[in-house]
Amino acid sequence: MRSRILNLGMIRIFGTVFAGLLGLAYGSFLNVCVSRWPQGESIVRPRSHCRHCTHTLTWWENVPLISWLALRGRCRNCRAWIGLRYPLVELAIGLLWAVTAWRTLPLGLNPYLSATDFYYACADAIGKMLFYWLLVALAALDAENFWLPNLITLPGTGVGLILSYVLMVHHEHLADIRVRYAYPAIYLVFGILAAAALILLIRWLYKLLRRREGIGLGDAKLMALLAAWLGLPGALLAFALGVVLSAFAALLLLAIPSATTQSESWATTKLPLGTFLCIGGIVSSLWGQPIIAAYLHWSGF
Repeated sequence: MRSRILNLGMIRIFGTVFAGLLGLAYGSFLNVCVSRWPQGESIVRPRSHCRHCTHTLTWWENVPLISWLALRGRCRNCRAWIGLRYPLVELAIGLLWAVTAWRTLPLGLNPYLSATDFYYACADAIGKMLFYWLLVALAALDAENFWLPNLITLPGTGVGLILSYVLMVHHEHLADIRVRYAYPAIYLVFGILAAAALILLIRWLYKLLRRREGIGLGDAKLMALLAAWLGLPGALLAFALGVVLSAFAALLLLAIPSATTQSESWATTKLPLGTFLCIGGIVSSLWGQPIIAAYLHWSGF
């Protein structure tokens, strides 16, 4: 029995490490997408290269995270600064995928789990990994380009809606078969529409008061994506966290003297709300249920 527990523990550790390494690799691919998509470039050709001197990277210059550390964040050929986004994106995907594997493997390794439940657990884990990849991509694109592309938000919402619906139907144990299949669809669609409507309402009020655009339509589509994956309560939590984080960032930048003198700084122009919503979405996905439960307990509900 003890040997079996040790073996399962080792499988869990190795599986987590493998998922983390795979996440680093997909994070490296995401960096290519984030660098090339805004310029309309192909993500296949040419090979990975320095954005400053077009130096083609060798294999050892293209190892996720390690190469950036070994080169101290600079191009080996021209010594240009590569940027913190590259290691941060790779590390974020690696850690998020590792956490997903660590949480899922105990369920998948349960010998009493039925084959059907095992497949649903795998689908849930793969879905979470995709969700995190999408959110990190949107966070990076919005931070650098103030851009939340429909190419990610709309298909991401559709995939999240389908996967969430399938998982909810599987977990719902209602006697009435019609209610079992209809309730998840109504719940999810209402959540998506309500989450998007929240941003549209704020956008309309801001334009009414300030006579200018304040929040982009991309943020409304991002909220729809969050609601599709997390449900309406999870999306609202992500929104609240995103607003708090963006307000804190604005105050921090305003407190820096140099930030108020630079016309292109976030402090004097606008903040990438989508980036903070994505961070809130990740936090909501990882710890949303205990946070919401703690809030309801504190507020007396």
